[in-house]
Amino acid sequence: MEIEVLVVAGCPHRQLAEERLRQALDAAGLTDTGFTTRVVGDQAAAERSGFTGSPTILIDGRDPFARPGAAPTLACRLYRTPGGLAGAPDLDRIRRALDDAGPGRSRMRTTT
Repeated sequence: MEIEVLVVAGCPHRQLAEERLRQALDAAGLTDTGFTTRVVGDQAAAERSGFTGSPTILIDGRDPFARPGAAPTLACRLYRTPGGLAGAPDLDRIRRALDDAGPGRSRMRTTT
């Protein structure tokens, strides 16, 4: 499983997204599974990667939290959670997205 967190430079929600993703991986028994974090620097890169706001979590190249029709943009992104709008998906939604990614999980190196 390839997991990537895409952010814009200085994203105020980067740490929250990374922490929740790590918690979800650990809770799913994927303690050896890592992820990379990549800064998206311009609109062309946003369009190439399907980046619809910072932070975006990609699992095997797919954004499981994407809103249909959302255009690529270098803006901040908010997520609907049971507690209201937040700067990252809630832990349960991330865990479900990992479960939906299915078997064939591979180990990746965590970089920040």
